[in-house]
Amino acid sequence: MNLTVENLEKNMAKLTITVPAEDFEKAMKQSYNKQKNKISVPGFRKGKVPQAYLEKVYGPEMFYEDAANACMEASYPDALDECDLDIVSRPNIDVVQMEKGKEFIYAATVAVKPEVTLGDYKGIEIEKVEVEVTDEDITAELLNVQKQNARNIPVEDRAAQMDDEVTLDFEGFVDGEAFEGGKGENYQLKLGSHSFIDTFEDQIVGKNIGEEFDVNVTFPEDYQAEELAGKPALFKCKLNGIKETELPELDDEFASEVSEFDTLDEYKADLQATLKAKKEKEAKSEKESRVVNKIIENADMDIPEMMLEFQKEQMLDEFAQQISYQGLSIDQYFQFTGMTREKFLETATPEAERRIKSRLVLEAVANTENIQVSDDELTAELEKMAEMYQMEIDKLKDLVGDEEKEAIKKDIAVQKAVDLVCEAAIEK
Repeated sequence: MNLTVENLEKNMAKLTITVPAEDFEKAMKQSYNKQKNKISVPGFRKGKVPQAYLEKVYGPEMFYEDAANACMEASYPDALDECDLDIVSRPNIDVVQMEKGKEFIYAATVAVKPEVTLGDYKGIEIEKVEVEVTDEDITAELLNVQKQNARNIPVEDRAAQMDDEVTLDFEGFVDGEAFEGGKGENYQLKLGSHSFIDTFEDQIVGKNIGEEFDVNVTFPEDYQAEELAGKPALFKCKLNGIKETELPELDDEFASEVSEFDTLDEYKADLQATLKAKKEKEAKSEKESRVVNKIIENADMDIPEMMLEFQKEQMLDEFAQQISYQGLSIDQYFQFTGMTREKFLETATPEAERRIKSRLVLEAVANTENIQVSDDELTAELEKMAEMYQMEIDKLKDLVGDEEKEAIKKDIAVQKAVDLVCEAAIEK
């Protein structure tokens, strides 16, 4: 492999990677071996068609894509090690030369970690974050606990109301035709949850059990299913059941059932202490955010677009992982909410930019202050991870490689930088 590096404007670089002709030839052979048992040609037994014959009849291009992918997978990591650049994006690949018997050449355009010019980062002035637990806070928390312990009671003597849980059959039609995914039977829906599009839930209010009715809605313009986006739809519905939410009484019995305390007063006192600790934690986080935002304002850096796009993709992956714990795929989430991948990424832009800038300025502070991370601090962090993952510390240490340990040390250094600038901040 041969590598040339060209530094571009705005913290971008172009890596031109040349793979020897013999390596590309081997990759084509591997592609042939992978495909030959699937190829049928009259006059040849399946899997016995010579590679040379296939290339003569169909052209060697039939093996190019697999061969190119194999060559890039093999050569790109080596190029990253050799170029000694701090790359912060996925590569944008352009094939420069791909021809049988010749070197395979491709270019990878990447974003490079930007340089940061720090302004003032000590003595940052911010508005003090107050911590106070009000009676309204305790009342709201008690209501949450009541809802968590509420019962859904079937009702038959009235029409559906907002906040009821209803069971219904429905089938959706666009332009008179039923569409895929638009049918449900005995579907449970919380009215007011905004789980369904447009005014679907509002139109169920006032309907009685056994009643059949139509619901008219319009799909959002940016709905993920393009064939439905922006179109009016009619749902034929039947209401099968209604349940209302019954909250438990706030008394000593309630307190003893939901907590370790015998009286409601004791439970309220514990809630106050818990809420105070929660608000103190939130206040600490808010202080850190305000200080770091000021440091970002005082700093100068040029964020490459590819770095921002990479961060947004990571945020989408994180979100998909979170909702998977609720049994939803990202595609299902998009379908139920009317959100699209493009809209999600667009909405994520401000937070993605802030995450990048926060990390960059804090790394710059850590470097400027020569913040070091000891082996003991690394071990302490690994012990926390072992406890979180319920693993033996020695087993975790064996699994964590040198690169991962360096990444963990960087994270610790960044947190120490946060502590440093927050301790030096001035609250007014």
